[in-house]
Amino acid sequence: MSLVIKNLQRVIPIRRVPLRKKIEIVRRILGVQKFDLGVICVDNKTIQHINSIYREKNVPTDVLSFPFNENLKAGEFPKPDFPDDYNLGDIFLGVEYIFEQCKENEDYNDILTVTVTHGLCHLLGFTHSTDTEWQKMFRKEKEVLDELSRRTGTRLHPLSRGLF
Repeated sequence: MSLVIKNLQRVIPIRRVPLRKKIEIVRRILGVQKFDLGVICVDNKTIQHINSIYREKNVPTDVLSFPFNENLKAGEFPKPDFPDDYNLGDIFLGVEYIFEQCKENEDYNDILTVTVTHGLCHLLGFTHSTDTEWQKMFRKEKEVLDELSRRTGTRLHPLSRGLF
């Protein structure tokens, strides 16, 4: 199904073609390529506004995920009854925030891919509210990113605990 990448900001350039290719690989690795997915790139002001509304945290952040299927347990796949329900949800990327947080030796485009993978895991019911939940989510992200790295010749690692 479809992958829509929207860039609603003009602060940081987005290389959509390589990002799309890597997201498509991640979707295949996770087995969710038949589901629609939206990835929306926004600036600090917009992500902060969304974060304050939905999480009551008035600060910019790297990623916010809005699942179409809200009651999935970690790692479950949605079981749609109708063709229109083949939707994972939307991932908002705070690309300005992500760019600002990149360390000298990190590739910004790789970090975008890692952050989308994190968001996709949220759409599949993974959370990190407790240490146990975080460990489960971290293992899933590592498994996916290790396979993506193998397929693309990169070395991608999950987001660190301290980032969220």
